[in-house]
Amino acid sequence: MHIMWFTERAYHHVPEEEVLKLHSFFGIPNTYFDPAKGAQLLNQYLDEKLYSDELGFDGVMLNEHHGTPFCMGAVMDVEAAILAKQTRRVKIVLLGNPTPVVANPLRLAEELAMIDMISGGRLVPGWVRGAGSEQLANNANPAYNREYFDEAHDLIIAAWTRPGPFRWEGKHFHYRFVNPWVLPLQKPHPPIWIPGLISAETVKWCAAHKYPYVALATMLKPTLEMWDLYTSEAAKHGYQAGPENFGYLQPIFVHETEEKADELGRNFLFGGGFANFARPEWMFPPGYNSHEATRRLASLYANPNLPGKTLVPQHLHSNDDIKAIKAAVYANYEGAKESLQMITGTPKSVIPKLHKVLEVLRPGIFSFWIDGPSPREDRMTCLKLLGTEVMPAVREIGKELGLADPFEVQPGSRPLPSFGQARKSRLAGGAGRVVEIRSATFNNDLLSSGERESR
Repeated sequence: MHIMWFTERAYHHVPEEEVLKLHSFFGIPNTYFDPAKGAQLLNQYLDEKLYSDELGFDGVMLNEHHGTPFCMGAVMDVEAAILAKQTRRVKIVLLGNPTPVVANPLRLAEELAMIDMISGGRLVPGWVRGAGSEQLANNANPAYNREYFDEAHDLIIAAWTRPGPFRWEGKHFHYRFVNPWVLPLQKPHPPIWIPGLISAETVKWCAAHKYPYVALATMLKPTLEMWDLYTSEAAKHGYQAGPENFGYLQPIFVHETEEKADELGRNFLFGGGFANFARPEWMFPPGYNSHEATRRLASLYANPNLPGKTLVPQHLHSNDDIKAIKAAVYANYEGAKESLQMITGTPKSVIPKLHKVLEVLRPGIFSFWIDGPSPREDRMTCLKLLGTEVMPAVREIGKELGLADPFEVQPGSRPLPSFGQARKSRLAGGAGRVVEIRSATFNNDLLSSGERESR
């Protein structure tokens, strides 16, 4: 398995009440930003990444958002360039560059090539469409989002692999002279991973390109549905999807006591957590999603019992109700833990829960997600325990389940079974081991041992 960790690099000095009143981090006035505090936080986050290299993590994951205190990594390539020089072994995983809001994909190709060269070939780039709020923050037309995404990707790959100079005349991007003199060290280009939520279009696109798909803390059942969709699409392109094609990001908080771990876990819900990253009208502006994706989102979020969902009663909108809104947000904490959308505890209590998640999803790529306004020393303790106690156990679980990562097995290299049909929710493991997942059995215990089948 490839094991990494991630943080949003949030600015947590915004009053929580302001986020709850707006029901969104995006849109909070930047008058609340103190550059001195921001500088301290950014350097702390970089120090954490350097510590990860010492602890033996396989990778450090970065992302990029704009116009929101939820993420100060507005230009993650700057952070990546620093880590390229200052770290020695970790992969620098960028999930990812929002290509639809990048006005100059050729410049992005050059930036990433330099990071790969400086790091000695440790870059793992990834593309994202960017949240709907990204389109607003960068004055990009959301109706062209996927077209921008596709064409920018094709242009970057061409810049890395096609001898120049050549001319590029696309629908949205036009270059008379493509001839970059900085090219990636990795050939034919760095491995590409794609993060996502529940977009069927993105999953199909990943399968067609044989790119691993990394699910970002999505519910387990719809995540398996995306795995099945990827597997079906992969079969159309002539290969069997395996663990190397799938990744999963999960909030995990570890400390020396259960109580302290719970404190970190509750901090993850600050301001409503990811559920309040942006309001729906900003997250999904007109034209941003396909009709199919919109219907899927509506069906998921119409479910009032969705574990981990931030449920705010509809009548709670006035400033007088902030306490009630806050109570409603934090009331979801126990439900998020029960559904394993978040895992907290000591290393001893966390490892069996992780075993369940890994046995169900069988990802070759796994990322811990640590966030929330917690003291620096608590975050470093969490990282240390993850690196020294949890990660070795996860590696053993990965070996037990045969969870190969994309560096062990080339994505797209597994042949289809002799009977010519791909296995769904039965991702091929080591030594022919296959674990069957029955989606209908999902509950707080996920799958009992009697409901798992090995062959």
